[in-house]
Amino acid sequence: QVQLVESGGGSVQSGGSLRLSCAASIYTYGIDYMGWFRQAPGKEREGVAAIESNGNTKYADSVKGRFTISQDKTKNTLYLQMNSLKPEDTAMYYCAADRIGWLLLPRYTYWGQGTQVTVSS
Repeated sequence: QVQLVESGGGSVQSGGSLRLSCAASIYTYGIDYMGWFRQAPGKEREGVAAIESNGNTKYADSVKGRFTISQDKTKNTLYLQMNSLKPEDTAMYYCAADRIGWLLLPRYTYWGQGTQVTVSS
């Protein structure tokens, strides 16, 4: 069983930055794909960024050039650096992991509990 715990959310003003972290349990053998998703009230969960174990990444068009996904395998931790934040980035952010390459599709097997990001104008 893979356990994921997000942290780093908070409230910032438009144009600000936040870095989200997702700590994974040590039992991550075979987990080759991880991603960040977000869900705003009344909206569907959407993929934000994904990363493969080889370092390949994929981003939603809405965050390209502003968000960066990365991973530290020595710490079993996934990161999402978010710069130039906008009010429309406000949402609950979740990290996810799987052995299958779902990339930005919300079909991952393992999910964290989420961390709230609020961006004010």
